Amino acid sequence: MRVTYSASADAAYIYVVEEIADGEARITVSPDGLAAVVMLDFDAGGRLLGIEVLGASHRLPADLLRSAEPI
Repeated sequence: MRVTYSASADAAYIYVVEEIADGEARITVSPDGLAAVVMLDFDAGGRLLGIEVLGASHRLPADLLRSAEPI
């Protein structure tokens, strides 16, 4: 699992797949109750590609963010 984190935006991205090609994420969904906090990216076939978490420092474990690739 690959995780990237932008401290200035306080946003993390958790890659479910190894890489996501430009334009591959076709559908973005925010689960009910988490609108504008967690977004799920799917490809055209419905396969989950990754998860974006806003306000990540309040929602994800600190050790995960420390080990994430900075962006």
